[in-house]
Amino acid sequence: MTLSLGDEAAHHARVRRLENGASVFVADGVGARAVGHIVRLTKQEIEVALDEVHRSPRLPAVHLLVPIGDKDRMLWCAEKCTELGATSWTPVLWSRSRSVSPRGEGPAFRERVRARMRSALVQSHGAWLPDIPDDASIDRVLADPSRNTTRLVLDVSGEVIGHAHVAEPVTIAVGPEGGFEAEELRRLHDARFRPVSLGANVLRFETAAVAALAIVRAALGVPPENANG
Repeated sequence: MTLSLGDEAAHHARVRRLENGASVFVADGVGARAVGHIVRLTKQEIEVALDEVHRSPRLPAVHLLVPIGDKDRMLWCAEKCTELGATSWTPVLWSRSRSVSPRGEGPAFRERVRARMRSALVQSHGAWLPDIPDDASIDRVLADPSRNTTRLVLDVSGEVIGHAHVAEPVTIAVGPEGGFEAEELRRLHDARFRPVSLGANVLRFETAAVAALAIVRAALGVPPENANG
């Protein structure tokens, strides 16, 4: 089977100085992973002959609610959360997000996030891209009926996250620079978000999101089918 990919994949192949016959990894972002070799490479297109194709089930569901903030830091966060297998990555306009300028929001920025995630997926040999819902408000986040099992909010006053019992699906709310407003925390607590802490230090939001995701992923474990992925 030969797969024809577009200019983005061709660009990455040229940057890596790959040539015809080179072995490459490809993924469709919805569970299929393959190893193949390049049979044709131009500026606009790359054709790959697939040698092995595998399907991987999704990891246990972990959803991230990340703050809308600095563009570069959001892109880094999106990249690392993809490598760690986030199920979804929802940008939220918290109250203190409004003071950030320029901030990463809107359809055009969301496409940049998707591009960064696609690159990270291939680099990490992942199988599933995170879902990226539209930018959300706290009202929309709290109204989402799917967030009905383990709800965590990062808060220095909470129990150590590594000690918290988690069962999938897990939703992790990460605050903006300067933290949540008191009213936001109250509403999150009322909506059964349990406060959990990453320690005494105040972390940047992107560091906090990645650290929390890694700890929760480790707690949930990896299904046998993904153990070598």
